[in-house]
Amino acid sequence: MKVLVTGGAGYIGSVASVRLLEKGHEVIVFDNLERGHKESIDKRAVFIEGDLRDRRSIASAIKKTSPDAVMHFAAYALVGESMSNPAMYFQNNVNGGINLLEAMDQFGVKRFVFSSSCATYGDPGTEFIAEDMPQKPTNPYGESKLAIEKIAIWFMERKGLHPVFLRYFNACGAAVGRGEDHDPETHIIPIILKTALKQKSCVEIMGNDYPTPDGTCIRDYIHIDDLATAHILALTTPHKGAFNLGIGRGYSVKEVITAAQNVVGFEIPFRIAPRRSGDPPRLVAANTKAINLLGWKPIYTNLENIIATAWEWHKNHPRGYLN
Repeated sequence: MKVLVTGGAGYIGSVASVRLLEKGHEVIVFDNLERGHKESIDKRAVFIEGDLRDRRSIASAIKKTSPDAVMHFAAYALVGESMSNPAMYFQNNVNGGINLLEAMDQFGVKRFVFSSSCATYGDPGTEFIAEDMPQKPTNPYGESKLAIEKIAIWFMERKGLHPVFLRYFNACGAAVGRGEDHDPETHIIPIILKTALKQKSCVEIMGNDYPTPDGTCIRDYIHIDDLATAHILALTTPHKGAFNLGIGRGYSVKEVITAAQNVVGFEIPFRIAPRRSGDPPRLVAANTKAINLLGWKPIYTNLENIIATAWEWHKNHPRGYLN
């Protein structure tokens, strides 16, 4: 297949692009490089620099390349930033998504694989989150992802779109020479590893008074290679709708720090900081739907193994893609 990958210069999109190419697919990367890295784009892919907020830009790219499917990764994805600047998130994530869906409809592209998020559920207050649970986001980031899901369903019903929504839990790890390089960095595993590399003085744990066993937030950590595999399976599935992507086990922030210490072989300093607005206490996936219907199975199910892939990348790229 010929696949247009929006956000293909980003953390997850770049890994998915490599895996697509390895499977024999043609890849067109569409990215504005605002938060992605040109160095992460595989040389075998066609690169088009463009912005989804400019409808003419994405329409021109689709008209020129005639893809069979679109994988949509391009979005702002920082919970805290979305709380302080919600308009920016709706303008970029929602308006850009609408422009993409309109351009796909205009040129007859029906396959849509959407990088969604468990943030669409908000705080369900359950041990495991299933796809049929109510979606009540607690932050504008999650709301923007939910908006695109809802809009895509209307395009399915009225325009014949075939949408698959992959609701990630916490993406992490490194693969095919690609890892996390965000500015600012807000994800816990790279923050811990930057601290281990003495690039940060300590890890700030955002709150230790949550209703969890050790008071810190619990999350389900999913390796980016497993995410890429799910996207490739979603390209050809006859099924539509939402699939959770997680390993089905949660780890607290303190447990993540302990696992990282086991990987690096020494203690990593941390301190308690105020809660971050918009963070639910616990988000853990019920992943049986993806396993049963997509035929997907996560390979990386041990947190220390996941962190080890990230640690190797950060040691070799202490300055990110500037190295």
